[in-house]
Amino acid sequence: MSISMRSIVFGAAVAIATSAIAADLPVVQPDEVGLSADKLNQIDKMLQDRIDSGDFPGAVLLVARNGKVAHVSALGKRRIDGDIMTDDTIFRIYSMTKPITSVVALMLVEEGKLDLNAPVSRYLPEFKEMTVATGTADDGAIQTEPAKRQIKVVDLMRHTAGLTYGFFGTGPARAALKAENPGNGEKTNREVAQVLGGLPLEYQPGTTWEYSRATDVLGAVIEVVDERTLGDAMRARVFEPLGMTHTGFSVDRTEDQSLIAEPNDDDRMIGHIAVFDPAEQRRFETGGGGLVSTAADYATFMQMLLNEGTLEGTRLLSPFTVKYMLSDQLVGIEKGKYYLPGQNYGFGLGVAVRRVAGGAAEMGSVGDFYWGGAAGTYMMGDPSENLFFIFMVQSPSNGTAMRAALRNMVYGAMTNLGEVDD
Repeated sequence: MSISMRSIVFGAAVAIATSAIAADLPVVQPDEVGLSADKLNQIDKMLQDRIDSGDFPGAVLLVARNGKVAHVSALGKRRIDGDIMTDDTIFRIYSMTKPITSVVALMLVEEGKLDLNAPVSRYLPEFKEMTVATGTADDGAIQTEPAKRQIKVVDLMRHTAGLTYGFFGTGPARAALKAENPGNGEKTNREVAQVLGGLPLEYQPGTTWEYSRATDVLGAVIEVVDERTLGDAMRARVFEPLGMTHTGFSVDRTEDQSLIAEPNDDDRMIGHIAVFDPAEQRRFETGGGGLVSTAADYATFMQMLLNEGTLEGTRLLSPFTVKYMLSDQLVGIEKGKYYLPGQNYGFGLGVAVRRVAGGAAEMGSVGDFYWGGAAGTYMMGDPSENLFFIFMVQSPSNGTAMRAALRNMVYGAMTNLGEVDD
């Protein structure tokens, strides 16, 4: 049986979903997989309260355990004065794109076409001779020193390339990137990489974790190695095999564009950048943050990871490769100015990875992994509990504030530890 959402009424608010979850993930009652229906419904009540207060028009929450969906709720509306939210609603997932880009790259690694230890310049020559910003001269010129080593492919995947983002933070490297603004949608992946290759780095390669356009550069590497656009590579390697029919860099079919969720009118900016229009095709297929998707589609991707690389008889990666991807890669690496993974989290190849069970404000297990998107979307997977959840919302200003509460409430809904027998 595939998913059909039960109606849930909280006063005048109705949560209803009408479509089926992709890949026919089986649907069970929460208690069959060690979860409390009452506790999961409390999460819906919390989200509905936020919707009623005007924080965002609507949201979708999906919780799964042991390969089975135990809870899915679609609350509020897709947009203010718009259609009722359904579980096939399409969301901008921004940086939840990054783990998918990492999976495509790791597939190429397994095929011997891409070398994690190779310098990026093997694939993108503009990265051969990089400089690192050291300060700003009195005349405003950026002072630099030569990079001590080249950026490696693995640096792109673990955010240790020395690159940065220009839409937040300060510093000469960020100012240079912001001035160039290569990620405005007008350039291709290859053209963006050429711009980045001519700008100074913020850190020496391999020394420091700093969130950056590294995954965008990885997308350009994939295009060179796989000899097709990143969108085509993702479609052939991930979306089609997993049945992710509503995931891509744009919503091309006119009949699907009514499914796109929108933020409130006063909540459409991420830093100084407006949220993109998913109905428009952009030249920049950014591997770091350009995809749109549904909770249903992303659930198949998450289940593939928890299944150690396989789903419904389709294997994308070996179990060992997935284990490597979800392992902390930051031993001996410093934290940068903006260390997003959080306390007692390291970073794997595209996701934050928990190092110890305690010591953080969010509940979790050693080895749990997560990442989110700038418009508020969020995913978390826990291999030891065979558990994941996906939260879809479009609210750059309010979406991220609920992530810790969502995690703690999902863990609080557990009634058994460890895998529950069928």
